[in-house]
Amino acid sequence: MSPQTAGVLQLLALIAALALAYRPLGDYMARVYSSEKHFGPEKWIYKAIGANPAAEMRWPAYLRGVLAFSAVSVLFLYLVQRVQGSLPGSLGFSSIDPDQAFNTAASFVANTNWQSYYGEQAMGHVVQTGGLAVQNFLSAAVGMAVAVALVRGFARARTGELGNFWADLVRGTVRILVPIAVIGALVLVACGAIQNFSGIHEVGQFMGGTQEWNGGAVASQEAIKELGTNGGGYFNANSAHPFENPDPLSNLFEIFLILLIPFALTRTFGRMVGSLRQGYAILGTMATIWLGFTALMMWTEFAHHGPAFDIAGGAMEGKETRFGIAGSSIFAVATTLTSTGAVNSFHSSFTGFGGGITMLGMQLGEIAPGGVGSGLYGMLIMAIIAVFIAGLMVGRTPEYLGKKIGTRQIKLAACYILITPALVLGFTAVAMALPTPGNSMTNSGAHGFSEILYAYTSGANNNGSAFAGLNADTQWFNSTIGIAMLLGRFLPIVFVLALAGSLAEQKPVPETAGTLRTDKPLYAGLLVGTILIITGLTYFPALALGPLAEGLAS
Repeated sequence: MSPQTAGVLQLLALIAALALAYRPLGDYMARVYSSEKHFGPEKWIYKAIGANPAAEMRWPAYLRGVLAFSAVSVLFLYLVQRVQGSLPGSLGFSSIDPDQAFNTAASFVANTNWQSYYGEQAMGHVVQTGGLAVQNFLSAAVGMAVAVALVRGFARARTGELGNFWADLVRGTVRILVPIAVIGALVLVACGAIQNFSGIHEVGQFMGGTQEWNGGAVASQEAIKELGTNGGGYFNANSAHPFENPDPLSNLFEIFLILLIPFALTRTFGRMVGSLRQGYAILGTMATIWLGFTALMMWTEFAHHGPAFDIAGGAMEGKETRFGIAGSSIFAVATTLTSTGAVNSFHSSFTGFGGGITMLGMQLGEIAPGGVGSGLYGMLIMAIIAVFIAGLMVGRTPEYLGKKIGTRQIKLAACYILITPALVLGFTAVAMALPTPGNSMTNSGAHGFSEILYAYTSGANNNGSAFAGLNADTQWFNSTIGIAMLLGRFLPIVFVLALAGSLAEQKPVPETAGTLRTDKPLYAGLLVGTILIITGLTYFPALALGPLAEGLAS
C-alpha cells in the first residue's frame, strides 16, 4: 500500500468516526445547556463559589463573569508557578521566572497553551496536573459557554438574557469535558501513553552523556489537551513524543478528539435555534474548508522536489516516521484550523507552502471547525458578515435566523474581525523593526520572517503551536505574546457577548419570499468565499513576504 493510499484511508476512517459521534454528542450538548436540573456535585460547586445558577444574566453580567473568572485563573496559575520550588512533587525544579510565569498563565487561561519552555525540564507534577491540566478543562468550558450564549442570542426574543455563565461553565466541565476526557485517557493508556507520578529516571547514555526522563500524568493531560483544543504538551516534543502519542492509532485518535466537539457543536447550534438545517449549513462550510486544507497539505508534502524527497517518498524532514507524511499532514491541519496548537511534527520543516497552510489556517480565525466554542462563535460572526454582503448585493435589509442585522450588529461583527489581524500584524511589524527581537530568529530571510509572523499569529489566535526555530523564551516575546494571547482571547469575547445581547433583545422577523435562505448550499458557498476573501485581503501581503516567497523560491 502506498503512503498516499494509507493517508486517504486514515482520512476516511477519521471522517467516519466523526460522523458517528456527530448526532449523539451534538444532541447531548444541546440538552446539557438547555437543562434546568442541577446534579449534586454541581450544586456543591455553586455553593462553594456563591453562585446562583438559576439567575439569568444580561450580556454585561455574563461578560463580568467570564473576565472575573479568567482573571482569578491567571493570578492563581501565575502564583503556583512562582512558588513551585516550595511545592511537593516539584521534581527539584525551581520556581518559574516572572516573565515566563506570566506568559504561561496567560497562555493556558486563554486556551492558547503556547509554551516557551521545556515542559519536562521546568514543570513539576503539581504545576502540570494541578495548574496546567485544570486550566485545560476550564478555559475550554469558558469558550463553550460564550458560544452557547451567542446561540441563545439567536434563539431568544425580546429579552436581553443569555443564561447563567456559572451554570454554563460548570455544566460544560462536569457533564461534557470530564466524562469524555476520562474515556479518552483510558484509550491513550491502552495505546501506550504513560500515566504516573514517578520522578526523574536515568534511562541510558546518549551522545556520551546521561539521558533522563521524568514521568507524569500524561495520558489524562493529553486527552483534555486535544479534546479542549488546548495543545500544551507535557513534554517539549509535544504530540511527537512517544509518551504522549505512541503509535499511528493514538495519533488518529488524538486528531479525532481535536475535531470532535467543534464539529458536534454545529448540531448543538441547530438544535438550540430550532433548525437542524442551519447547523448542517455551518457544518458544511467548516467541513469544506477543513477537507480542502487537508487535501492541499497532503499534496504539498507528498510532492517530489528532488532526489532526497524521491527517496523519502515526500517531505519527511521534521516528521515522525511513526506517523509519516499523511498522519503529520492531517494532524497539522486539524491543530491549526482549530485553536489546539498541539504538534506531532516540526512545522518549520514543512515545505514553504505547507508551512504557509498551517499559518493560513490560523489566520482564517480558526473556524473550520475551530476551537471548542470559539470556532462556532467565530463562524457565526462570519455568517453575519456574509448575510450583510448578500443584503448589499440585493438591496435588502440583511437577516439571519430571524434577526435583523443592523448597524449595531455589523459594527460589533466588524470589530471582532479586526482585532486579531491588528494584534498579529502590529506586533510582527514592531518585532521586525526593533533590533533585539530579530536576534531570536534561527533563520534569515523569508523563513525567519515566517518564524515571527507565525508566533504572533499563533498567540493572538489562541492556537499555541510554534513554527520552531524562534527562541521565544525572552522577556520581549514572553511579554508581547502574553499580551497578544490575552487580548486575542478576551476582546473578541466582549464583542461576541455584546452582539448576543443585541440579538436577544430583538423580536423575530417573519420569513418572506425575499428572505435569504441561509440553510442552503448556495449560502454555504457564499460563506466560504467570504471567509477566504476577508482573510486573503487581510494577510496576503504578510504571507507574500514569508511562506509564499519561500515556497516560490524552492
